[in-house]
Amino acid sequence: MSEVTVSRSTLNALELPAYPGIGLAQITLVSSEALAAEALAALMACEAIGFDTESKPTFLKGEASTGPHLVQLASESRAYLFPVSRMSASPVLKIILESPAVLKVGFGLGNDRSALKSRLGIELAHVLDLGEVLRGQGHRGTVGAKVAVAHFFGQKLQKSKKIGTSNWANPNLSERQVLYAANDAHVALQLYRAWQRAEAAHSG
Repeated sequence: MSEVTVSRSTLNALELPAYPGIGLAQITLVSSEALAAEALAALMACEAIGFDTESKPTFLKGEASTGPHLVQLASESRAYLFPVSRMSASPVLKIILESPAVLKVGFGLGNDRSALKSRLGIELAHVLDLGEVLRGQGHRGTVGAKVAVAHFFGQKLQKSKKIGTSNWANPNLSERQVLYAANDAHVALQLYRAWQRAEAAHSG
């Protein structure tokens, strides 16, 4: 277990400056075979990538989720959003997410494994859930990205509940949805790098 753990009390310390995040110019919505091939080449060249999924929320009791509807993968410099409804996404996602050579890092990935397997036939491999790693031994629950950003960067990660629970199955995602989804994956990779640096400093 990691020696570097994160405390939730960090968030309450003071009013933190906003985490800047990744911009629209650095986000690719994978909407064609050509863009899927470009994403595959870029992401498979990485040793680690940020990873997350979004699903259309369910509001009725007993209603089954049909998600994930969007899969987000990020390198250091770019985020790629894969709408699951597009057939061009599935083969590329399968190659990347099943690859033992590329580490997929994210937060709260417990449901992603089963959802990806049942919906897309993807066996998620070589994954690190930062929420589990950062909580430390003897702590219950998991650490979220907001707490981790405050701890490592001294900044506040803005996450809109309205956007988070919006319709991710919509074929035309809004600008705010695109930014929200891309940043979920990209910030995970940034936090993984920060955690690596802290681990190296701690052990050194």
